[in-house]
Amino acid sequence: LAYYEAHPDFVQPESRFNEVKRFVEGGLNDLSISRTSFDWGVKVPGHPEHVMYVWLDALTNYLTGLGYPGEMGEMWPASLHLIGKDVVRFHAVYWPAFLMSAGLPLPKQVFGHGFLLARGGEKMSKSLGNVVDPMELAERFGVDALRYFLMREVSFGQDGTFSAEAIVTRCNAELANSFGNLAQRVLSMIAKNLDGELPDVNRRFNDDDQQLLRKTKAHCQSWFYEKFEQLELSQAIETWLAAVSSCNQYVDIQAPWAMKKSDPVRMAIVLGTLFIAIRDLAISIQPVIPNSAAMLLDQIRVPDDERHFEALYDATWYDRLRASGHRIAPPTPIFPRLEMPVDES
Repeated sequence: LAYYEAHPDFVQPESRFNEVKRFVEGGLNDLSISRTSFDWGVKVPGHPEHVMYVWLDALTNYLTGLGYPGEMGEMWPASLHLIGKDVVRFHAVYWPAFLMSAGLPLPKQVFGHGFLLARGGEKMSKSLGNVVDPMELAERFGVDALRYFLMREVSFGQDGTFSAEAIVTRCNAELANSFGNLAQRVLSMIAKNLDGELPDVNRRFNDDDQQLLRKTKAHCQSWFYEKFEQLELSQAIETWLAAVSSCNQYVDIQAPWAMKKSDPVRMAIVLGTLFIAIRDLAISIQPVIPNSAAMLLDQIRVPDDERHFEALYDATWYDRLRASGHRIAPPTPIFPRLEMPVDES
């Protein structure tokens, strides 16, 4: 309890921590570390009729896998144990007790995520016959779309429900329509109206351009990253979507397609501004949709070694890309619209 008090972020989310503290406040009793009611498991030395309690055996694998009782190096203590909510007690009560008794440091944080529930909010169960095959979902909708939906739809740490209809609706609205359409029409206009050449935007941004780029960078650099660090995954994607929405609003207001004859110089600056924003959006969303983000970054020809998060702080990348003779080819759509399965539509 003293450790909990001194480390208020030890268990997350807070609701799980409160459950753990209430359990410990109720008083701790000795825990048998062997079983005799079955014979599968690791035999207790000197007592062949006993096998090791599975949670003692399983938890110590975190250490032995790193070399314990030898040198574990910088790999321990772990920064995070990411576990299901049904095993929080084992990781937040039993495991710390084992480690304290051995004089070893505790993991820095334990996070107990919720369950994905079947349609109607039922827990998935073989006996109920409502188990969903994740491989089948990935094959049906694509790994990136499925990952995006699960991270976007459910606040991490809470229970959540899902359905084929919800996956199709969410991914079509946010990936295909909002982000995918943004990238498609901007890159198409650069390819068609500028012969694929990136415009010289140096010191030519107006207030609208600068405001969009500041907002995009704030969302992609600090806000998105901070939310991910706090495991607020759904909220991180919301901040990214806010930047996507700002880009779409900017396109509609600036209407670069109407400037080709009236003001081609301004059209080029608008498209260059959007190109910069799209590159930042693609880099930041990589943890969620890595394959799709990579396809987009390939199309805009961002070098492989300039796609890491720190590249968002590089102020020279655009000029280097222009100097390389970079050209944008007519783009290929990255996010095809999902269709409802025939058996569920």
